[in-house]
Amino acid sequence: MGKKLGLLLSTFLLIATSFFLGANSAAAATYEVKMGADNGMLQFEPATVTIKPGDTIKWVNNKMAPHNVVFDSGNMDDSLAAKASHKGLFFSPGESYETTFPADTAPGEYTFYCEPHRGAGMVGKVIVQ
Repeated sequence: MGKKLGLLLSTFLLIATSFFLGANSAAAATYEVKMGADNGMLQFEPATVTIKPGDTIKWVNNKMAPHNVVFDSGNMDDSLAAKASHKGLFFSPGESYETTFPADTAPGEYTFYCEPHRGAGMVGKVIVQ
């Protein structure tokens, strides 16, 4: 009787643990940011995105190319800025790039910009909660 109870308890714990581990990965979200606003303005749309660690941002070239995404290393870890940035230029509508923020990303506000259009105000912000 004791072995059966132990086996039953072990099975229950294994199932419960796998449920919680699976729930965390399913909770990650993907957000889309357009490079170049629908109205033709040199802006990211939306300009501010609020995410959680583990979430992904999909950057999609929209209008008024070329564009790229560069994170300002002045307000984030240099290695994270390098991983999150895409310095290559997008020329064709629909081209995209995805940035996943690691689970250990510190909460804060992280500035990004388009190198060719930074002077025109094409700047945005990711807020990690």
